[in-house]
Order: sequence, then structure tokens, then C-alpha cells
Amino acid sequence: MSVIVVLIAVSVLVAAGFLAAFLWAVRNGQFEDKYTPSVRILFDDEKIKEKQENK
Repeated sequence: MSVIVVLIAVSVLVAAGFLAAFLWAVRNGQFEDKYTPSVRILFDDEKIKEKQENK
């Protein structure tokens, strides 16, 4: 029975850690760029093409 209590306590701590990391990312602006991901597919990767041409 005590193992279940330990597992629940550990899982709550892990969940709190993930929640803290998510809130930190939101407050620091990690999710502010909504435009670039939608148009990224439209741009060619110049660095990849240059590497392939140099071979």
C-alpha cells in the first residue's frame, strides 16, 4: 500500500514539474510566433542545397 502512495506522490511531482516548465515557456514567449510555422514549408532550404552542390 505504501508503494502506491509513493508512486502517486512522484507522479504529482512530475506533473507539477511539467506544468511549471509549460508556464515558464508561455511567460517567456516561446509560443508567440504563430505566422512562421504556417509559411515555413513554402521556403526552400538554401543551406541544404548548397551542401549538396558542393559535394
